[in-house]
Amino acid sequence: MATTSTTSATSSTSTTATLLSSLGAGSGINMSQLAEQLSNAQFAARLDQLTNKNDKLTTQISAASTLKSMASTIASSFGDRVRTGDLAVAPVIANVSVATVTKGVATGNGTSTLEVTALAKGQTLVSTAVAPATTPVGSGTLTLRFGTVSGTTFTADTARAQVDVTVAAGATLDDVALAINATGSGVTAYVATGTAGAQLVLKGKDGAANAFQLEAAEDPLDPGLSALAWTPAAGTARLKSAAADAAFTLDGVARTSASNTIADAAPGLTLKLTGTNIGAPTTISFSDPGTAITTAIHDLTSALNEMVAELNRDTDPLTGTLNNDPGARTMRRGMTQLASTIVMPSAAAGSPSTLADLGLKTNRDGTYTLDTTRLSATLARDPAGSAAMFTSGLFGVYATLDKFSRTVTSSTDPASLGGSVTRMTKLQTSITKQQSDLASKQETLRTSMVSRFASLDGQLSAQKSTLSFLQAQVAAWNAKT
Repeated sequence: MATTSTTSATSSTSTTATLLSSLGAGSGINMSQLAEQLSNAQFAARLDQLTNKNDKLTTQISAASTLKSMASTIASSFGDRVRTGDLAVAPVIANVSVATVTKGVATGNGTSTLEVTALAKGQTLVSTAVAPATTPVGSGTLTLRFGTVSGTTFTADTARAQVDVTVAAGATLDDVALAINATGSGVTAYVATGTAGAQLVLKGKDGAANAFQLEAAEDPLDPGLSALAWTPAAGTARLKSAAADAAFTLDGVARTSASNTIADAAPGLTLKLTGTNIGAPTTISFSDPGTAITTAIHDLTSALNEMVAELNRDTDPLTGTLNNDPGARTMRRGMTQLASTIVMPSAAAGSPSTLADLGLKTNRDGTYTLDTTRLSATLARDPAGSAAMFTSGLFGVYATLDKFSRTVTSSTDPASLGGSVTRMTKLQTSITKQQSDLASKQETLRTSMVSRFASLDGQLSAQKSTLSFLQAQVAAWNAKT
């Protein structure tokens, strides 16, 4: 700041000297240049001060934004890794032709047995053949009624409303299929052309309770629609597939399902049945993600230390750009508490619940080290509990890292790095306005000086002319004497 004042003072002195020299010499003056120099000297100190403040804020915003980005990157990268599933206990089935298995909401363990005796199916019904396909099928109303079928008996589900389909005169099988699909009833229709001609194919949803019968109320003046109707009493010639539930035995318990996909059939296990294995149960076991967890914790420790190193540089008492920033202090406090934070509040007694239980250790200088002995012991003692910490739910390692990231990056919290960036950005906006205002005032002063100096220049010219005349007269008088 002292250098700026000296520069401004020197500029002002130099400009004044130029003016005095020009006046003393009686020569012409560059009024525009003179006004520029004087107006610059008037505002130079304040403009330099604002520029220095703005440059400092730019550096601080950059440092805070870098730390924000590092926190967000660590959380999002860890979240991506968790979502791939390699850090969690995952089910593995021995007979892959029977079912595909995926991780459920909970964490599984041990070994399960699975025997599938039947797959869930939807009802498939076909009409008699129509040739050619453009032949009108009559008009009236088709009614889909849902329920269950047992032999030749249909039991309607009174909780489900019937679906009426209006068929206009001149309609073909294609028109009927379009009208049925438009109802959104869960029954889909299409026309298949086989060797006998065109046939209407109706397919219902999986599950015994999704069986249906098709009733017809035809227009007596345009008959034919009743040929599409079907009830169980009419026989099974047109019934190509009966609606049925899946039947399976899991861990010795016989169960049924309207769908072949059974979410959370057991803790940590979601099934999608694809085949049967009557009399030959298969086994489902759970993987041990210990190696993947160890690698992930190693990587997390390294990433956290990179962020600590950046934070230490930015908060250095002498050279740090954020050495007095509240957001940086909040981040420091959060990182100090990270290892001891409870990430699994509902963990059973003796199960790991903190990152410290997985070996993460905070040093006095804020850096982290990984206690591999403690990590190995935890994984060996409770592999399922360790794996349970790596989920994308409300709790766990990822949720804790994500919460930390959101805390330090929040733009509405004045005590966060995000809040610091918001505050400093507003200050920059204010400084920019002040610079603009000073520039306007400087231009106004320059314009005023140009006008005033132009008037002075005219007066000096007139005075010089008078002086020259008087000097000539005096010279003439002296010559006569």
